Amino acid sequence: MALADRLLAAWYAGHPALALLRPLEVLYRRVVMRKRARFLNGESPSYRAPVPVVVVGNITVGGTGKTPMILWLIEHCRRQDIKVGVVSRGYGAKPPHYPWRVSANQPAEQAGDEPLLIVQRTGVPLVIDPDRAGAVQALLASERLDLILCDDGMQHYRLARDLELVLIDAARGLGNGRCLPAGPLREPSERLQEADAVLYNGADGDRADGFGFQLQPSALVNLRSGERRGLDHFPPGQRLHAVAGIGNPQRFFNTLLRLNWQPVPHPFADHAQFSAQSLAFSPALPLVMTEKDAVKCRAFAADDWWYLAVEAQPTPAFTAWFDSQLQRLLPKP
Repeated sequence: MALADRLLAAWYAGHPALALLRPLEVLYRRVVMRKRARFLNGESPSYRAPVPVVVVGNITVGGTGKTPMILWLIEHCRRQDIKVGVVSRGYGAKPPHYPWRVSANQPAEQAGDEPLLIVQRTGVPLVIDPDRAGAVQALLASERLDLILCDDGMQHYRLARDLELVLIDAARGLGNGRCLPAGPLREPSERLQEADAVLYNGADGDRADGFGFQLQPSALVNLRSGERRGLDHFPPGQRLHAVAGIGNPQRFFNTLLRLNWQPVPHPFADHAQFSAQSLAFSPALPLVMTEKDAVKCRAFAADDWWYLAVEAQPTPAFTAWFDSQLQRLLPKP
């Protein structure tokens, strides 16, 4: 297990040795709280877009289901004829320059795996730039939009926001409740009280302090042909190699188990780069991966490689709440 993976496991298990890092945590908390205070007091410059900006992010290290939720928000807005665009940091991307407009035919190494997935699935206008404010300005210079979704960016205060949606893994919660490097929190837990909504990925229903949503598998998609098959394509008990280079690989493996398959788990680091050699497993079995990983593997995929398409399903209460926010942010003329 890599050092980063061991540290992540310790954060969520509450390992006592992490107490040695608390002096560094105190310094980190001071920095992030001072940064937010400067933003709230107007001491740090921030860019306010001429259209509403909705930030979808988290305060924890590790996957929380942001990309599926972004996909749901895109389609939900479109059903109401709202012209929506997306900006993202583009973690791991190496474009020729920033800001960079992502298109569906670009390699993942250039566009970033998550931005490329979003564009390939929806065709939404999307610009990547570590400076999210610059990404928004570039996007609005080329597109007439009603709403901007910011993929991550909770702590990127140079971009003013009209709505903050914070996602939390319902099973792992906030781990040991401590900030980096003694815990998984990017900001103190009190930050949740300032967000507009908290959503718990994997919760059975709504909670007193937030809404629930589930990630529901919808189909198996062949990497080479693009053919979609139902979830009955593999019979119960089917053994298969399971690949996940996401923030919480175990969630993916658990999903395959709930589908009554027998995955041989192969966890990779989040945003890992793959090759045919790194995925040459024995014995020869079908291989199933996440959609985020699939965008990096199509060029060398074998015939029996599939990705599991999943859809975010928020509760009716969240849908109603979000619609009320859209009415507030986008009043009818």
